[in-house]
Amino acid sequence: MAARSMWNGNLKLGKLAISVKLYAAVEDREVHFHLLHDRDNERVKQHMLNPESGEIREGDDIHRAFEIKPGTFVLLGDSELGKLDAAPSRDIDVERIVPETAIEPVWYERPYYLGPAGQSRDYHALAKVLADQQRLGLARWVMRKRVYHGALRAHGGYLTLSTLHSVEEVAQPPKLAPLARAADARELAMAQQLVDALAGEFDPKEFKDEHRERVLELVAAKAKGKRVELPPRERKRPARELRAALELSLKQVGKQSEQKERRSA
Repeated sequence: MAARSMWNGNLKLGKLAISVKLYAAVEDREVHFHLLHDRDNERVKQHMLNPESGEIREGDDIHRAFEIKPGTFVLLGDSELGKLDAAPSRDIDVERIVPETAIEPVWYERPYYLGPAGQSRDYHALAKVLADQQRLGLARWVMRKRVYHGALRAHGGYLTLSTLHSVEEVAQPPKLAPLARAADARELAMAQQLVDALAGEFDPKEFKDEHRERVLELVAAKAKGKRVELPPRERKRPARELRAALELSLKQVGKQSEQKERRSA
């Protein structure tokens, strides 16, 4: 089944407008549970409660409020908040082109695929130029009544669009204590050896949600009436000195490489 676009619009660079379609690049695959009553297994739902009286409060009794200081709130109505929504637009405005390295990974939030709406030479030309020059576009658009800022990148001959966190959301990096001493030549050589030993290709199949898989295995086993023995949790190992940790890591990597060679032989 062909993927369905979630939003259609125009990618605008100056006076150039390219018709595009936005597709989700990630999807929610977490395991979701229902809440059942212990006695009769009937579904239950959560309610808004007054924490002091325990009375249920719902519907028109509930209002949004912002706490400006402890115990002091400003009430906000739906109509008031609705007037703050961004004006509808079908344009993704590329406001600036910057090097790919200009945006650090911490700024990226959610990725989307941005496909052409039909055969578009302008679309593919833009994707090629961005890829060849290793540059990206800083874009602004409106979706779901909200203004988004994002990064327009080329990947595999196509364009992707990733939303970016706002400046208020990105925390400053922590101030780290200075090293007591710099790594010596042997430690640097061992670190380089370890990095070289672990060098390889990116395989997306290796990055599975292990917790989700274990939950689904447990559900399937219990549905068949089987008793499941859960594996014991691994104990946290104490931290090691850099040199000792590197030496141990190299030994472990060596053993893993030998095991892979035996299996492939």
